[in-house]
Amino acid sequence: MRILLDIVFFIILGYFCSRFAQVLLKMRQKIIFPVTNEEVTSIRKHLDKVLDVPTYSKQKVGIIIYFVMLLFVVVVYFLGVYFDVFTFSFSFLLILPFTYSFDVLNLFAFTEDGVLSGVRFIKWNKIKSFQFIPIEVNHKFYVFSKEANHGYELKMTTTGIPIRCVVTSEEMKERVKILLGTYLKDSSKNVQKGRIAE
Repeated sequence: MRILLDIVFFIILGYFCSRFAQVLLKMRQKIIFPVTNEEVTSIRKHLDKVLDVPTYSKQKVGIIIYFVMLLFVVVVYFLGVYFDVFTFSFSFLLILPFTYSFDVLNLFAFTEDGVLSGVRFIKWNKIKSFQFIPIEVNHKFYVFSKEANHGYELKMTTTGIPIRCVVTSEEMKERVKILLGTYLKDSSKNVQKGRIAE
């Protein structure tokens, strides 16, 4: 049972490490959106905070926090093994912080390959659909931020957990809509070509 717990723990930890490494690598690619100051200030990952530019220097705090979290989990795991307190509940407690760490990086950007959102990278062909939900009086984001009130929640349905962000202006909503329409159309064409080739 102990060996099985160790294997599951390292598979889960490996998943979080590889996902983080993938985001760091994709940040080196050409960013398609947001590139101007207006675009950066019109998109919110956190309602009360302007988006950080998708560069290592601007995302430094989030990168350090996530790296320290990974390091902390590994150190505590080995301490648990050394002191023989490693159980299922102990391993679950170690992994629990990562379930709420998607937005440690205040990051939202489109690259040629897909979407960077927090510590997640989603390829274009993994995005099934998107919609803009108006932020009105009954919306859960209403009142959190003056800029977001009367803006839109962008929700992208993926094969996993949906991606969400807030678009604060009508002009930016149209810009994002055009970009998403273009890239999602292109990715679906590539998938169809791949199926035909097979």
